[in-house]
This record gives sequence, structure tokens and C-alpha cells, in this order.
Amino acid sequence: MNLRSKQFLTVILLALVGASTSVFAQDTGWYAGASFGQSSFKDGCTGIPGGVSCEDTDTALGIFGGYQVNKHFGAELGYTDLGTVSASGLGITASIKSKGFELLAVGTAPINEQFSVYGKFGFFSWDLDSSASGFGASFSQSESGTDLTYGFGVKYNFTKSIGVRVQYQIYKDIGNEATTGTSDVDVISVGVVFKF
Repeated sequence: MNLRSKQFLTVILLALVGASTSVFAQDTGWYAGASFGQSSFKDGCTGIPGGVSCEDTDTALGIFGGYQVNKHFGAELGYTDLGTVSASGLGITASIKSKGFELLAVGTAPINEQFSVYGKFGFFSWDLDSSASGFGASFSQSESGTDLTYGFGVKYNFTKSIGVRVQYQIYKDIGNEATTGTSDVDVISVGVVFKF
């Protein structure tokens, strides 16, 4: 093999290594983002008497960050405000607000360079504040706990560093059965993801 052939093969090998490194870099690394969507408290209005209006859906907001270990697996930490269930009528007003931190394992199945589907499973450490007032009296109650959360979604990458995802997630058993009652909360959201 002459010198020119060796140089040609070296250039090809370096190009292949560079390309594979570039592809690998797209599959791993840190990311962060924010989401916006709608929450629905499944049992938020259960037991509300007639004559009292109740709203069990609200805006859900979240921020999140994580590390993509490889193209199939990552870990994510987030903070989510699930919004408020509110009721009013018959001289009373009441509300329940919930928010908390979540820690999740994320499994991803790439379809092509732009599209992927994913599922997530983990824990939601929630804080819940409830209050009610009427007829000259008021009441408030706070609870906290940790329960399961899981969901799935699709992600589209506009570039190597910016993507958008659409997600459905369930937060299980938010609240205390003995005091505030419990409810599963469903959230449908759209999020923007920035990869570093």
C-alpha cells in the first residue's frame, strides 16, 4: 500500500470516527426544558353538593432537566404545578392546590433522527394545600406525600439542540384519604427541550 492510499484511508477513518462521535453526542448529554398543559383532577369534584359549581381542570406548568445516558435511557428531575380545583356556591368557596418534584426514569425508542417515542416512570413528591371559607369561618389544611407517576409521549427534534414534546402523564393518589381525599391527576402538555 503506497503513501497516498494510506493517507486516503486515514482520512476516511477519521471522517467515520468524527461522524460516529457526532451521532453518539446527539444521543447523550444534559437537557432542560419547560412544559405547559392542562391538568384534570379525576375525583376533584366528587361529593360536591348540588348548587355548588366545581372546576376540576386547570393549567399545569412544569420545568425539568435530565441526562440522556444513551439513545434508549435517561433520568429526569422536574418540578410541576398541577394547578387548582376550585368550588363555589351556597355561600362557600373552596380550593385545592397541588405541586411537587418528580424523579423519573425515561425510556426512549427513536423512530428516525427527528422523531422518537418515550415512556417515563417514577415518583412524585407532592405538596397539597386546601382551603375553604364561608359563613364567617375559614379552614385550611396542608398535606404532603410521595406517590407514583408515569406517562408517555412523542418528541420531535427541530435541530440537534432544540426539540418539542407532547406528553400524557398520570400522577397517582394526590392527597390524604383521611383529610383532603385523594385523586389521580392527568396532565396533557407540550414542552420545549433544550439539549446541551
